Amino acid sequence: MTSNSPTPASPTPSQPETPIATRIRNLVIVLVAVVLGVAVFLGIQTGSETGTLAAMAKSATPLEVALTNHKPTLMEFYADWCTSCQAMAKDMGELKQEYDKEVNFVMLNVDNSKWLPEMLSYRVEAIPHFVFLNRTGEPIAMTIGEQPRPIMTANLQALATDTALPYARQRGRISEVETPIAPKASAAEDPRSHGAQVQPQS
Repeated sequence: MTSNSPTPASPTPSQPETPIATRIRNLVIVLVAVVLGVAVFLGIQTGSETGTLAAMAKSATPLEVALTNHKPTLMEFYADWCTSCQAMAKDMGELKQEYDKEVNFVMLNVDNSKWLPEMLSYRVEAIPHFVFLNRTGEPIAMTIGEQPRPIMTANLQALATDTALPYARQRGRISEVETPIAPKASAAEDPRSHGAQVQPQS
């Protein structure tokens, strides 16, 4: 008896890949991996450009410029190891982009002995330590420790528009700093001998 059901087709053996095809496939995989790696690296770099202490310090206004360009100034005493400084870096980088035309952003690293006179003048014992200076370089407010972004935004807005800062003496989470002992000044050089306040030096 003849069966009318179709006979299954016999499987055709797959042809082995030629050496050239294998090389091309491997080259494409390598190229895709390299392109993806570069894209991820650039994405990380771009995303963190304004969100690190290093980026903030690199783009900061030099103190001597800030004290002479007749713009109000936000001076931040910081250190690379300060976790509160690091926690605020992203917000501060974005605020700098927003207010950079109206306000100087100055970064002073407390680990650099160059800034010892400023540390002593502004009594920096903990960081982050923010000093708000008016257009003539006079300190008008201070905040110490990690601050919520709305507080920094409100203070910067007031600083930029020459109005009273709403949060003039705020305290937040800090990292303590050991201020080095300054070299002893003679009575003639010591500003404390006649009650004057030490002014920031450029």
